[in-house]
Amino acid sequence: MAAALGMDAFSLSLGVGMRGVRLMNVAKISSTIAVFHVFMPLVGFFTGKYVSTLLGDVAVMVGGGLLIALGGHMIYSSVRGDNVQSIDHGSLVGLVAFAMSVSVDSLSVGVTLGMFASDLILTVIMFGLFGGLMSATGLLIGRGVGRMIGEYGEALGGAILLAFGILFLI
Repeated sequence: MAAALGMDAFSLSLGVGMRGVRLMNVAKISSTIAVFHVFMPLVGFFTGKYVSTLLGDVAVMVGGGLLIALGGHMIYSSVRGDNVQSIDHGSLVGLVAFAMSVSVDSLSVGVTLGMFASDLILTVIMFGLFGGLMSATGLLIGRGVGRMIGEYGEALGGAILLAFGILFLI
């Protein structure tokens, strides 16, 4: 389960990495995603008894909306060039928005986690470890690909985020 959640973080981080990120931001982004991959399932686990059906649907819709907004803005800013400021994943707001959109599936997994996890702490630590490592790998690979394709990297990265946002909603 941790590997599956980590693959989601990998693919979304690949899109952001194509936009171009500094190595220091790779560490910051991937560690924030790791923390959210631990925190979100715990929130889902502890609140799941009360609002599991509502929380799952709302979480997926919010995550999809965030991804569509981030991806759409990345595409728009790449087309418009210097006239539009792109979302800064180095800023606190951009970092939290991205980490939350990547980790929203962990929230819904946390709702049912209590039925299957024999060791809750070990399970969420593995979620965080895989989420952080996979997002760092995606950011670094995306960064390399983004350099190779130049100015189209941000548009391609935005298209990836936009596609995943739409898939979250359908």
